[in-house]
Amino acid sequence: MEVKIKHHNFKLLEEKCLLWLDREALLIADLHLGKVNHFRKSGIPVPNKPNDENIERLIMLLQTVRPKRVLFMGDLFHSHYNTEWEIFGEVLKYFPETQFELIVGNHDILSNYQYTKNKLVLHDKPLIENGLILSHEPLDTLADDQYNIAGHIHPGVRLKGKGRQHLTLPCFYFGKQQALLPAFGQFTGIAKIKPQKGDKVIVIVDGRLMEV
Repeated sequence: MEVKIKHHNFKLLEEKCLLWLDREALLIADLHLGKVNHFRKSGIPVPNKPNDENIERLIMLLQTVRPKRVLFMGDLFHSHYNTEWEIFGEVLKYFPETQFELIVGNHDILSNYQYTKNKLVLHDKPLIENGLILSHEPLDTLADDQYNIAGHIHPGVRLKGKGRQHLTLPCFYFGKQQALLPAFGQFTGIAKIKPQKGDKVIVIVDGRLMEV
């Protein structure tokens, strides 16, 4: 499924990320890598499966798409350093042809040494490219000719079925001047959004994209 934003072409991927076709760039929001390890270090018995799935999905995505750039849209790593960061760094080494960049989010609190060690290009402020503003948190104020693509919210919508059945699913949200990307991470939660008339919402259900 493809969308056009400010004359730029994007492809929505079932892996819950956005491929910027014109730039061969992959936009990935809110991995929250290391979150499981963070809870386990605190004595909370969280299973390790989400960690493994996040890394496996990232590897498969990079192998399939082979992007020139990967733009992590903030909250790449959940909290303080743990061993998951080293695993992530080893993964990046297998893709030397790809430039990895991080738009710093509120959870990205590792030292600059850790980022540069893994050859991540850091953006401390929103990244502006040809009328698009890429940020971690959604921006409150935009000029008429600007469009903001952001993460942070972990957007989702609630779908109702027959009777009292309902299901909350992660989604891509495209408003008049702002898009929200779903969280890539498996252990992140979902925040329900309230779309306005004319907005485009695409949910991810069973590995498929569906406009609602």
